[in-house]
Amino acid sequence: MVRPYLGTALLVVAALTAVACSKSSEDSGAPASATASDPAVVHVRTAAVEGGDARAVSLRFAGIVRASQRATLTFQLSGTLTERRVELGQTVEVGDVLARIYSPALEPARDSASARLDELTTNYQQSQREWQRASSLRERGVVSEQALEQIAARRDGLKASVATARASLAEASKMLEENTLKAPFSGRVEALLVEQNEFVAAGQPVMRISSPKGREVEVRVPVYLLDYVSLGASLPVWSVQDRSQAPVQGSVIEIAQAGAIRGELQPLLVNLPANTLNAGMPVEVGITPQTTVALTVPLLAVIRDVNAAASSAFSSLSSSSSNSIPGPSSSTSVFLVRDGVARRTPVTVLRILGERAAIEAESLVAGDQVVYAGMTKLADGDTVIEAAQAVRAQPVEG
Repeated sequence: MVRPYLGTALLVVAALTAVACSKSSEDSGAPASATASDPAVVHVRTAAVEGGDARAVSLRFAGIVRASQRATLTFQLSGTLTERRVELGQTVEVGDVLARIYSPALEPARDSASARLDELTTNYQQSQREWQRASSLRERGVVSEQALEQIAARRDGLKASVATARASLAEASKMLEENTLKAPFSGRVEALLVEQNEFVAAGQPVMRISSPKGREVEVRVPVYLLDYVSLGASLPVWSVQDRSQAPVQGSVIEIAQAGAIRGELQPLLVNLPANTLNAGMPVEVGITPQTTVALTVPLLAVIRDVNAAASSAFSSLSSSSSNSIPGPSSSTSVFLVRDGVARRTPVTVLRILGERAAIEAESLVAGDQVVYAGMTKLADGDTVIEAAQAVRAQPVEG
C-alpha cells in the first residue's frame, strides 16, 4: 500500500518542478528581450576633474630699510685729520663744516701759483707798453715792421701765460678748499669712520650722513618675478621685528633690467611712506605672482592608445616600477561624461602626482566628470550611468 502512494507523490513533485522552471524562464526572457531592444547602457564610476584655478602664492624677500638720501663723505686729498666738528648722531645743516685735514703741500702750491701769476702779469703789462711805444716809432720810420711783429708776438705769449697762471692759481685754491669737508645736505651723522689725528688717504671714507626725509628698501629677486611688478606698483612690507604689525604698503620706484649672468638676482627698489619704518630695520617685501594650477584626474581615468589601434587602461603605468609618462609614439585620452554620454577626449599627461595625473586638455574644465572604472566595455558615444545610481534604481522585491 505504501508504494502506490509514493509513486503518486513523485509524480506531483515532478509536475510542480516543471511549472516552476517554465515560469522562471518566461520571467528571465522578458527583460532580456526588452534590453535587446533598448540602447546599450554601461555602468561606470566617475570622478571630478580638479585644479585649473589661479592661486596667489605670496613670496617674501628680505631687505634692510635705509634712507633715500644718503652719502659717504671722503676727501680728494691725502692728509692728517686735524679737526672733526661733529659727533655720532649729530644733526647737521647743508654747508656745515664737518672736518678738516692738513696737507703740507697745499698752501705752498697756492702761494707759488699766485706769485707766478703776478710775475707774468707784470711782464705782460711791460710788453704791452713796449708794443705801444714801438707802434708810435714805426709810424715815424724808426722801428722796422719785423721788430714790431716780434714785440707783438712776445706780448701775446705773455698774455697766454697769464691765463695759464690764473688757471693754476684757481686749481691750487680749489685743492686747498678740499681740505675742508662740508655737509652736502641736511641730515644726521650715522657713522664716523676715521678718528682725529689719523692719516686719511685720498678717497678714503671718513663719515656717513643720511637725510631723515624718505625711506626705501632694496631687495634682490629672481628674473622671472620682474614680470609681476611695475613702476608705481604697491607691495606689502612687513617688519621682521614685529610680525604682528600690519604690513606697510611701499611703492616700486626702480626695477633692474635682467642681466646676462645666469642665476643672478636682480635689485628691486621700494619706496616707503614717511614716518613708518626706521632706517636699519630688517623687513620683508612681498611679491605675489598669479599661478595657474594644472588640471588633475584619477590615474585610472587616463587610457593610452598605442599607434591609434588599441586602448588600454593607464592603470598599468601605476603598477610599473618606472611610473614614466607615455612617449611620443602613444597618445592619451579620458572618457568625458556629459549629459549621460561618454565621449573620448584627448589629453596630455604632464606628470604623475601619486594616484592622480596632472593633464593638459583644451576641452576639460574643473568639475567635469571622467570615467575611472567600468571602461572595459565602454566605447565612444555610449550612454553611461553611475554604478551607485544603478544600484539605487533597482526595485526591491518584497
